[in-house]
Amino acid sequence: MSENSSLANTAQQSERHEQIKTLQSSRNHLANRQKPELSFWQIFNMCFGFLGIQFGFALQNANVSRIFQTLGASIDEIPILWIAAPLTGLLVQPIIGYMSDNTWGKLGRRRPYFLIGAVLTTLAIVIMPHSPTLWIAAGMLWIMDASINIAMEPFRAFVGDNLPNRQRTLGFAMQSFFIGVGAVVASALPYILTNLFDVPNTAPAGEIADSVRYAFYFGGAVLLIAVLWTVVSTKEYSPEELKAFEQYSSESLKTDKPHTRTEQHYRFASFVWTTTGLILTLIIWIQALDKQLLILSLGVFSFGPLQLYCAVKLKRLGHQNNQLENQQEKKQSRAQLGMVFSLVDDLFNMPKTMHQLALVQFFSWFALFSMWIYTTAAVTDYHYGTQDVLSKAYNDGADWVGILFASYNGFSALAAILIPFVVMTLGLKRAHMLNLFCGGFGLISFYFIKDPNLLWLPMIGVGIAWASILSIPYALLSNMLPAGKMGVYMGIFNFFIVIPQLLAASVLGVILNLIFEGQPIFALIIAGSLMMIAGVSVLFVKTPATEVTAK
Repeated sequence: MSENSSLANTAQQSERHEQIKTLQSSRNHLANRQKPELSFWQIFNMCFGFLGIQFGFALQNANVSRIFQTLGASIDEIPILWIAAPLTGLLVQPIIGYMSDNTWGKLGRRRPYFLIGAVLTTLAIVIMPHSPTLWIAAGMLWIMDASINIAMEPFRAFVGDNLPNRQRTLGFAMQSFFIGVGAVVASALPYILTNLFDVPNTAPAGEIADSVRYAFYFGGAVLLIAVLWTVVSTKEYSPEELKAFEQYSSESLKTDKPHTRTEQHYRFASFVWTTTGLILTLIIWIQALDKQLLILSLGVFSFGPLQLYCAVKLKRLGHQNNQLENQQEKKQSRAQLGMVFSLVDDLFNMPKTMHQLALVQFFSWFALFSMWIYTTAAVTDYHYGTQDVLSKAYNDGADWVGILFASYNGFSALAAILIPFVVMTLGLKRAHMLNLFCGGFGLISFYFIKDPNLLWLPMIGVGIAWASILSIPYALLSNMLPAGKMGVYMGIFNFFIVIPQLLAASVLGVILNLIFEGQPIFALIIAGSLMMIAGVSVLFVKTPATEVTAK
């Protein structure tokens, strides 16, 4: 009996040992496996929602100024009404990034925000062309832009979550392709409705034309359907799976940069930023300088109170930590200071690669914003020889600029197909430099091409640069970010898109008036030069020794 019992115990121990060995093997397999590559159609489904988002953006960009003017806005009021676009991106994207990093449910972590943003944007798009007054239209622009940003921000992190490093360039290039296609179709939609379907493009005073209203209805439907397609046709890795990939994969960043900024750092910086902002505001006000400069001075000022808030939070944390003996508890308590503190603290503790890419983005987006706001004035003045907005020559030139903008978006869609192959040959940094140089030369050539009918040629280079700006920086960045903060850092990265636009809106007009006698063609030369500076800057971005290429 005892012998049988001993044998039974031995068998149980052996079985338990095998179970433990099997479990350990399974864990090791999960831990050591790399994030699997996705098929072309899986990546297509992931990015298809961007087609709808870009439809919303393009309809907004092409028609909102027209809606504002129809409802009584003057030309001088248009820029301040448009400030909603960069400011909502500045505020909404990092917040949504932080929230999506800390979300997990039946729809995953990013897809709930796709869905919420798409529904809200669709409602705003449908209501916008029915705005009875200017202030309601301005309010709807804020709602529309905030909603689009809710849907758009997690899409960048979604690619970083789901794709291995070697496929991220393809993923972001696919997004660029859909951005190009969506921009071309949506921008031309009112024209198509009028010229192919006889939808009226005029209306009584104070009313929006049917061509614009129907374009918005169609765009809202496309946006919702496209985003829903991505929501239902894709899956997401759980936080545990992402942590396993990050911890054991050689492709991913393994550690976070320690956050060491102290209360004293924040207090001193708060004083510097607040004081500088107040001084700049007073100078602008007393000297009666261009009021657009207030965007810059008030932006500088507003960053001061944010840092003072962080200093107060850290002071309270210090009192709490005096009662804690465990170092790990102290570390965790800093991480629990709330979303606002976390966003500001992460901003000051960005990965080094992100700092270097910020410079590239600054020059790139300053150049793009300069092109967007000054191309019409430059072409009508320099190529059509008029500044009279009521003249036929001016409106012919403005119409041609619309075609030029549609063409560069079309060229960007084609370039997005080729970019992964260029990256395979040159690597991410050299490919981006080449593409930015194409855009820079294109913008500068506006000065040398006298025949406006040939201005579509520079737009080939601009389209190449645009596709590259929308893909390669994100591929470089996502390869260096911890999975747990992919969303928040993608949101913070948007700062380096928005800030140069706000700066350009503040100072570019002043520069043109002081140095170039107000001639808008020189804004395009400045833009082209800055784009090439961005191309040189990307060579100084530090990447892993084995740079990831596309596959």
